[in-house]
Amino acid sequence: MKFGETLKSSLLKEFTYYYIQYDELKHFIKHGLDETNKKWSGQLEEEFVNRLEEELSKIFDFTTLKEEEINRRIADVEKLVNKTVENSRNANAEEMEYYEQDYEDLEDELRDIISSVYDLNTFTQLNYTGFQKILKKHDKQTKYILKPIYQSRLDAKPFYKTNTDEMIVKLSKLYDLVRTRGDPAKGDSAAGGTTQNFVRQTTKYWVHPDNITELKLIILQHLPVLVFNPNKDWEADDSAITSIYFDNENMDLYYGRLLKTEGAEAIRIRWYGNMDVDGMFIERKTHREDWTGEKSVKARFPIKESKINDFLKGKFTAKQAFEKMRKEGRKSTEEIDSLERLAQEAQYRIIKDGMRPVMRTFYHRTAFQLPGDARVRISLDTELTMVREDNFDGIDRTKGNWRRMDIGINYPFSNLPAADVERFPYAVLEVKLQTQLGQEPPQWVKDMVSSHLVEAVPKFSKFIHGCSTLLPQKVDLIPFWLPQMDVDIRKPKFDESYGIVHAQENGQAAGSAPGNNLDEEELVASNGSHNYGAVRIDESNNRIEQLPDQPETTWDKILDKVKDFYKYTFHSGNEEFENTVAPGTVYDTEVRAPPGKKIAVPVRVEPKVYFATERTYLSWLTISLIFAGTGQALMSYGDIVSFMTSTCFYLLSALTILYSTGMYVWRVTNVRKKRAARYDDQIGPDAVCGAMVIAVLVNFVFRYVY
Repeated sequence: MKFGETLKSSLLKEFTYYYIQYDELKHFIKHGLDETNKKWSGQLEEEFVNRLEEELSKIFDFTTLKEEEINRRIADVEKLVNKTVENSRNANAEEMEYYEQDYEDLEDELRDIISSVYDLNTFTQLNYTGFQKILKKHDKQTKYILKPIYQSRLDAKPFYKTNTDEMIVKLSKLYDLVRTRGDPAKGDSAAGGTTQNFVRQTTKYWVHPDNITELKLIILQHLPVLVFNPNKDWEADDSAITSIYFDNENMDLYYGRLLKTEGAEAIRIRWYGNMDVDGMFIERKTHREDWTGEKSVKARFPIKESKINDFLKGKFTAKQAFEKMRKEGRKSTEEIDSLERLAQEAQYRIIKDGMRPVMRTFYHRTAFQLPGDARVRISLDTELTMVREDNFDGIDRTKGNWRRMDIGINYPFSNLPAADVERFPYAVLEVKLQTQLGQEPPQWVKDMVSSHLVEAVPKFSKFIHGCSTLLPQKVDLIPFWLPQMDVDIRKPKFDESYGIVHAQENGQAAGSAPGNNLDEEELVASNGSHNYGAVRIDESNNRIEQLPDQPETTWDKILDKVKDFYKYTFHSGNEEFENTVAPGTVYDTEVRAPPGKKIAVPVRVEPKVYFATERTYLSWLTISLIFAGTGQALMSYGDIVSFMTSTCFYLLSALTILYSTGMYVWRVTNVRKKRAARYDDQIGPDAVCGAMVIAVLVNFVFRYVY
């Protein structure tokens, strides 16, 4: 669908006169070219820029006004909420019925403000896209290059940079007060942050920038924004998180984490806030296979920034790091011993294996969680950026320091060369659940992760993505998601789909197949638009064209067209599903790695495979001994027929030993390397049975002949 039609179908009625006049600007370009015989003049260019300025000023003024209006409404509601909470604090049961109506009215008002924030965000996104589209059309048709120059004017009146994060933090606090009727959950604001070893079940998703604000507004209606220091006003720097990951030139930690080998580690230094922070954490993440009975663990210990260089060189020991803590007695002896042991192990690994900083990640995190309750924790990381910190190409980026100092938290790090920075195009949503065995996650969480707002990417890692994109010459194995980065993850949104308007009514997106919810084992939501092979819309006969041969799937005719997306049914087995696809779009399930690279597919090998391999080998040896014993028994008869038959059984015994030994070595090698191979024997049993039949037949034949 053309953008002009998209704009008309998406605009809000009350904002109608404040949208960019896209069709008029487009008509001005076309009419001006027609009148001048396709020769765009300086006068036309000046008039076009003036019209753009009028549109920009109109939108900027309106956005500023709406932002001030929302902030005033939030301030007014805050007074009412505080007053209601104070008055109802000591109310009896009869009086609480009266205040219950007040709380319901306040909740409705807050929902209305949330909708206003969402509408403002949608308005700014749509208008910013309108400016980009019309500037691109102008440059293409008139041959005058305006788009890169006009960006400075957009930055001077940044209507598209509305500070919704501050609004969301305030709304979250107020909504939590109203939802809990003035009795919000209390506890450690870090909610486990002081615990050194913690285990969570985590599922990761990508979120398109267009959906970030809507997703935040939905979540805050169920969980409050986690503020680590409620005694100070919220600032953007408070949500900044920076981590510097270590590895060596062989990329041992990268490959370990990518292939999910038992005991694979990730070592990083993390800090919160700007570059002036002195309190750092050295963290170690350890992967554990399920069969070990242990869980993957993240452990960390504090360290001062001024001591890190000496710590990495071994000049500042783990014992020195905790000497002051022991004297002050702020923690138990057991806890300090555990921290010191962790520090010793991390220091030893860094020095022994020649580890050095290789990659930095930066992002702003919005965390949602009940204070002191870690059962459901949701974090959304935006402005995710990876930056090189290594010297593998001969460039000393850190200048002898443990981190480079030419950048801070000044996203998007415009001063860095393109080869040193990877700006991730999506936000990363992490859903962390701590539920008892057999317990279902909250329904609203299931609805959210099965909606059009998110794209499930199991096992996504910022460290792995950064290394695979910034250090391609150092790695030949890449994660499965890397070749799919150019695929648009946005999904069509129907009126009945899960969103800000219907957050409470419906959790199943219209274009998603049944069962699109949290998996019982992995808690991974499947994609809302399933790709059953490669398909293409054929508009000429109103049908779906199926590219690969998949006889188990039957594609039916198109049901409906919503905007520029087609809605159709298909059958897989005995079940019928609905799905969506864009016209002319090809969805191909085959993922191809770039030249010279291989896609790493971690294979889970159960312990029983190791034992089964050994048991199978011993069984083969037992069979070979039976064959040898049979040959020996036949040899005792002493005639020529018995000798020839026993020779066959001896030969069969030897071949069985050789074959089984070869299969055992092959299986053990593949199991250790976690290769996705067929471990069942498709040849051996049939071959042995056939050989045994031949040996018996030889015996009968020679007995008959002689």
